[in-house]
Amino acid sequence: MAYDPGGLLFVALGLVFVAVGFVWRGRVLRPLSVKRAQAAATRDRSRNLLRSADMAIAEARRRATSGEPAIVTVGDVTSVARRHYGHVSVEREEAAAALRRRYEAAECRMDCMTDAFN
Repeated sequence: MAYDPGGLLFVALGLVFVAVGFVWRGRVLRPLSVKRAQAAATRDRSRNLLRSADMAIAEARRRATSGEPAIVTVGDVTSVARRHYGHVSVEREEAAAALRRRYEAAECRMDCMTDAFN
């Protein structure tokens, strides 16, 4: 009974790829350099602050009664960032910038007030 060397080579190559995949599992997602790791951390932090601003605006709108404006403070954004994302220290200017961006994007001029512009 003769074996086909092409088929055997194909199976062996497939097994090698599977073994390499197990060894390198998840390495593509990890940054390969310190610069890339710092850039990824900065992107994650700014994205989390923007999400915190969104959550603070939504929470203030829920708290506000009908007819009165929702009041969103920079302190609300920092407390949401602390609670949800574990950011121990958030600069006031950083949180204010995130709140200003989301304030403008959510068209809050009609029904919200904030201290982010001071």
